[in-house]
Amino acid sequence: MEHVRRATAGETILVTDRGRVVAEIGPPQRTGSRIPADAVLADVVRRGWLTPAASPGSEPPRGGPPVATLSELLEELDEDRSR
Repeated sequence: MEHVRRATAGETILVTDRGRVVAEIGPPQRTGSRIPADAVLADVVRRGWLTPAASPGSEPPRGGPPVATLSELLEELDEDRSR
């Protein structure tokens, strides 16, 4: 609990393993979000399961023409479900 109190006071505590820093305990970063979903997203990116956009805020890439119409897709879905 002492480490949490020190982090609350603004200190950053370095956690080491054989002299190598492996973690930090500290106050939340101002740029970080306190929303739990953002923390989960950050963890997923850290694990390499997701790659963030190269330039956040830019327009999404434009797609080509549709591969199939909605009715065609729904028909195929019904066929797959009936098997």
